[in-house]
Amino acid sequence: MSARFPKAATPLGPRARIAVVVAAVLLLAGGSVGYVMHAGQRTKGQRTEADASFTLAGPALYFRDTAGGRVAHQPLTDARTGGARTGGARTRGGPACDRFYASDEGALCLRARPGVLPKTYAIVLDRQLREKRRITVPGVPTRARVSASGRMLSWTVFATGDSYATTSFSTRTAILDQRTGYLIKSMENIQLTIDGARYHAPDVNYWGVTFARDDNRFYATVSTKGRTYLVEGNMRDWTAKALRQNVECPSLSPDNTKLAFKKKVSDDAAAPWRLYVLDLRTMRETPLAEKHSVDDQAAWLDDGTLAYALPGAGGRGSDIWTVPADGTGTPRMAVEGGSSPVAVAAPASAG
Repeated sequence: MSARFPKAATPLGPRARIAVVVAAVLLLAGGSVGYVMHAGQRTKGQRTEADASFTLAGPALYFRDTAGGRVAHQPLTDARTGGARTGGARTRGGPACDRFYASDEGALCLRARPGVLPKTYAIVLDRQLREKRRITVPGVPTRARVSASGRMLSWTVFATGDSYATTSFSTRTAILDQRTGYLIKSMENIQLTIDGARYHAPDVNYWGVTFARDDNRFYATVSTKGRTYLVEGNMRDWTAKALRQNVECPSLSPDNTKLAFKKKVSDDAAAPWRLYVLDLRTMRETPLAEKHSVDDQAAWLDDGTLAYALPGAGGRGSDIWTVPADGTGTPRMAVEGGSSPVAVAAPASAG
């Protein structure tokens, strides 16, 4: 039995080949235009700026409203008696951000820019939430911090991967000094010391910066060779030293005596973390009452209370919870449908 082969196609003539190429170009162009138009419509709402009446005016808890992606706030009473779960009305109208943080003097808004190669806008805002500076960086936004004075800002983006629970991710962390305007695009060149010796490795990653009140000392996470470390850094001499292992996303208390962080307590990728607080005077760690896995850089509402995001219920992207920082008490719901919590104090003139 002879094998059966399909009949060979007749070669196209020059005019036919040109016609095919033109049609393909038009089709691709049409698809590209369609994508650009769709992307523009999709991001138009996300890029809406803050309403003129929406400013940093505390005491209030500011956060990203997951329903619309814009910053909102609600009244903040004594955090020790329930924190931001005050029952006050939610005020909307802030800027569109994927990650947000603020001090009493200004704010930092990280906004994802969709595309084949994702980028992030790091948008520096004043107290009126008016844009002062915009920096475009490659990657997906994940962490943002502002020092108490508003001078120092830091942000982290994922360069590859999208989860701290894996070993395949790569981050890039920047620091901006608003007083001098100097921008450190990546922390990877800082002089790092681990176990008393200078350390160099190609896989070093930094993230989760938190600043002290002097705008010089800071804490951050560094990962290398499958391990994570808490590092204490110095802006003036641009050095960092590792203090202890298995610490991620540190957050310094307002009185600068304690560090909250997430600690890996399980190899279960679905629930690897638990919140801890480290007393910097005694170096004693305390596990907090929140037993759910918290993959967030917690924020201090006062020296005794922390706020953080957890996956939301009822289809919500995330909810904000609060918990006492001394290991006692129970977690309490603060905001339904929120993330990126930060407490903003009342203006000094208001007492």
